Order: sequence, then structure tokens, then C-alpha cells
Amino acid sequence: MKKILVLCTGNSCRSQIAEGYLRFFAGKKASIYSAGIETHGVNPRAIAIMKEDGVDISKHTSNNVEEYKDLDFDFVITVCDNAKENCPYFPSSALKFHENFPDPARAKGTEQEIMQEFRNVRDMIKSYCELFVKEQL
Repeated sequence: MKKILVLCTGNSCRSQIAEGYLRFFAGKKASIYSAGIETHGVNPRAIAIMKEDGVDISKHTSNNVEEYKDLDFDFVITVCDNAKENCPYFPSSALKFHENFPDPARAKGTEQEIMQEFRNVRDMIKSYCELFVKEQL
């Protein structure tokens, strides 16, 4: 079984969404982990918009990348530029992928506008994860 690590800055939104969709699309083909270079807790809005799409991430935890330094990953996916630039070196043969998704936690406006930005980013990440699983697993 392949091991996939998704990295972001705070492991609160984008990496959590990606972890949820990668688990959904990969099924038993891979073990999915997510982490951040910091830990900010799982964003309640991320949980809500994933629930809208039938994926439950409410039991996810916010993890620091250091927790996984001894695991040998097959794939490491960074979902923001900050994580790509500041992530510690992984001494492994993992294939590295990068996609800089907008940070929905920085959205401004009414609650409705902020939630719409979360949905927009969710849909981008969903498409990316579905294609990743089709092409790599």
C-alpha cells in the first residue's frame, strides 16, 4: 500500500481537505496522512464544506510534519507555497508534487462569501485529488 503525505502551513484547511478527498478516491490503495509545518487545528468551515460533499473530516487531527519524519512516504504533496519553501527535508525517495491552492482561511467578506471561497477551494482540491489518484495509483 502506498503512503501519501499532504503538507500545508497549519494543517487546518487545504491539507485536511486534500487528505479527505485522497482517502475517498484512493480507498484501500493508499494510506493518507496530512501535516503542517505548524498546527492550527482543523478549521470548522473546512469540516462543514466537506460534510456538504459527503466527506467527514470531523475526526481529523492537526499534525506537525515532525511527527512523520520516520515514515517512508511514496508521495509528498505540498498544497501551498509556504509549505513547499519551508518544509524540512525528507530523506526518502518520495515523489514530490506541488499545487498552490488559495488559502480559504484568509477569505474576507460576509459569512456567505467566506463559505463560498471555502467551497471554491474545496472543488479545486477535489479535482486535483481525483486526477492524482487516477494518474499515480
